[in-house]
Amino acid sequence: MADYAPLSDGPGESEAPKERRSRQPRLASLDVFRGLSIALMIFVDYGGSILPIIVHSPWNGVHLADFVMPFFLFIAGMSLSLVYKKTPNKAQATYKAILRATKLFLLGILLQGGYFHGVNSLTFGVDIEKMRWFGILQRIAIGYVIAALCEIWSSSFLLKDVGDGFFWRYFLNWFVIFSLSVIYMGLLYGLYVPDWQFKVQPSTSLVSHPDDYSFQTVKCSVRGDLGPACNAAGMIDRYVLGIEHLYKKPVYRNLEVCKSHKDSQTSIKPPWCLSPFEPEGILSSLTAAVTCIIGLHYGHILVQREDHKDRISHWLFFSFSIFALALCLTFAGIPLNKSLYTISYMLLTTASAGFTFCALYLVVDVYGYRSPTFILEWMGRHSLSIFVLVASNIAIIAIQGFYWREPQNNIVHWVISLVVHA
Repeated sequence: MADYAPLSDGPGESEAPKERRSRQPRLASLDVFRGLSIALMIFVDYGGSILPIIVHSPWNGVHLADFVMPFFLFIAGMSLSLVYKKTPNKAQATYKAILRATKLFLLGILLQGGYFHGVNSLTFGVDIEKMRWFGILQRIAIGYVIAALCEIWSSSFLLKDVGDGFFWRYFLNWFVIFSLSVIYMGLLYGLYVPDWQFKVQPSTSLVSHPDDYSFQTVKCSVRGDLGPACNAAGMIDRYVLGIEHLYKKPVYRNLEVCKSHKDSQTSIKPPWCLSPFEPEGILSSLTAAVTCIIGLHYGHILVQREDHKDRISHWLFFSFSIFALALCLTFAGIPLNKSLYTISYMLLTTASAGFTFCALYLVVDVYGYRSPTFILEWMGRHSLSIFVLVASNIAIIAIQGFYWREPQNNIVHWVISLVVHA
């Protein structure tokens, strides 16, 4: 079979020499899938104000936007099986994987750490004491490096005389999947969450002073709670990262119980509606990494199976299996929750990624219909650049810097005003 070239400039980019890449045919469906994910991210980010149903679910449940992150993680994992198909020098490959993940993590801090103030302000800069450490690219970097290490070193843990089964051939990968899931479940349900406090600056004062704030107390004293206020994932982030370094506008503020207090900084009921929360936090990164490793499995099928029908049948079987497991866990009481990246959510969205890739592979690589998807394929080849310029609002921020006489007289402000009043 042909050797496929991996990612272009997206997360998990190939470290292979350029001359080797130039001789390898690209897996077009993977580029299309990456481009589709970027387009989906842009659509939910900019279309959410018009169609609120597509934005992230406030807490439990899944909306269209909740599939974007798992799609990226799945693609990164699948690409790694192509990048590290042959690793004669494991130490060098490990170094490059860690270096790549570090660069991606630092880029994520720059883009989402608070340095760029967004479309409502022409200023920039961030107080390091309040910088957000985790975000989208940081999560992909964590999943990428864990899956990369699994792929690089899996051949060192092969079990002998076990046949041709994928499970035993990649025993290390499945062991890591099981270990991360057990650690996640143990911490999420086993850690005791005490009462905690956070600072709130009142919005009623015309002049903001550093010392002008009040303390809000959140009553917890529970174990195994999966609500927005008292879950173990939030507690770990508050202790390790610091509450000032968490995301300041968590999606649970769109819950009905919070909407009446959404714009009232003096409200104390419920107080957690005003608190920060990191949706890409430490604990949930464990199950996010599992999505990457499962993506590796799909890549292994691609590499080791030559027949199209054989590949698709394996992919569909595995997708249906984990989709069914996700439904069973959901009915058993484990909610679908993107902010906590619960096991059921991880399995459901990963299965959806598997189904989506199967469809794209059939259309693009089997039947050869590349013309209808050439825009998505192009976007997939330049995914990281598009993410930086468009999805992270850098291009929008730059465009609004050109105005007529007054800063408000810029094309971005005009377009936003037109959409809001439409």
